[in-house]
Amino acid sequence: MIDITLIRENKELVKENIKKKFQDQKLPLVDEVYDLDLKFREAKQKGDNLRALKNEKSALIGNLMREGKKDEALAVKDEIANYGKEIADLEKLEEELSQQIKEKMMVIPNIIDASVPVGKDDSENVEIERFGEPVVPSYEIPYHADILETFNGLDKESAGRTSGNGFYYLMGDGARLVSAMLSYARDFMINKGFTYCLPPFMIRGDVVNGVMSFAEMDAMMYKIEGEDLYLIGTSEHSMIGKFKGQLLKEEQLPITMTSYSPCFRKEVGAHGIEERGIYRVHQFEKQEMVVLCKPEESMEWYNKMWSYSVELFRSLNIPVRTLECCSGDLADLKVKSCDIEAWSPRQQKYFEVCSCSTLGDAQARRLGIRAKGEKGNYYVHTLNNTVLASTRALIALLENNYNEDGSINIPAALQSYMGGKTKIEKLK
Repeated sequence: MIDITLIRENKELVKENIKKKFQDQKLPLVDEVYDLDLKFREAKQKGDNLRALKNEKSALIGNLMREGKKDEALAVKDEIANYGKEIADLEKLEEELSQQIKEKMMVIPNIIDASVPVGKDDSENVEIERFGEPVVPSYEIPYHADILETFNGLDKESAGRTSGNGFYYLMGDGARLVSAMLSYARDFMINKGFTYCLPPFMIRGDVVNGVMSFAEMDAMMYKIEGEDLYLIGTSEHSMIGKFKGQLLKEEQLPITMTSYSPCFRKEVGAHGIEERGIYRVHQFEKQEMVVLCKPEESMEWYNKMWSYSVELFRSLNIPVRTLECCSGDLADLKVKSCDIEAWSPRQQKYFEVCSCSTLGDAQARRLGIRAKGEKGNYYVHTLNNTVLASTRALIALLENNYNEDGSINIPAALQSYMGGKTKIEKLK
């Protein structure tokens, strides 16, 4: 949610930002909020004036009574009673206008960074840099599900019976490899100075509204029937929610956390895509990184965070590249975002494995997360980035460490987490 001062002082900037995101249908919201805000401030000023007048008149009553001017005192009391009714009406109007403003403000997208390229969708994202050589071996790389099946590492058929499409059982070395990657990712971030956290896997509706847009919520979140609870789509949701309504001490910043969680996603509109494998699924596990910091430090942390993902994937022998997300590909709360994509030697192209974002103070405004500094209180900036998402990281690791004989090299970084094992051999 943006600062309403922007609409009061620079409506055109807000409108231009909406145009850059190709959301012209939201343009009328800016003028609507502007007009509602004028009415709100007018009502508030009138209410403040009446309250001051009421206090002034109340002070007269005692004097009038002491002077024996009972009738005049009673007349003033009647005036005060009328003021009270008018004040109550104005307070009700203020509340109604405030709610209308908030509802519309929640839909207006955040102001994107000047460095973000303008484009309609992810097809117009811009490659920034490549890390590692994207090798295509002389031998064929099988589909990841077929690789897993060579050592009984995947069971989609049974998951279909228990849960339906989009679910899976990882078995044996398939499951062990995912656990190893997540443990390695956890320790990798701890060694970067981040505090490890296991968060709640369900959050309340007000936290959901605080961390994401309504469109994202509808497309992603599973709601618990009969409860004000949602299954998290990423631990970022509960990690940011941890600070809801808090006034932090500036010396606490930056707050750097890395969290593990299962993630649950509807994946609306994606059914039928890669259903045979585990690329797009309703449930996976993830190691996440989250930062709360001073506004002036957010871009520095943004660059650190995506570089950590690059470093981790390169330590697993996986070539990656970074992509600058264009304006039309940014979720409404994001200021700037980049995707980290892993090389797929089977497809001979890159695919997304991480996403790093700075959201400015949008989440902090929605959730009331501020810091107390020397110059007063201010909203903190929040950032998040995937350290490692289990299923997509597994696909990237299998393809980039696959040998011609069907075995899988276990990267050195993971071997201690795999009991010293250096290879996974296919079953005879």
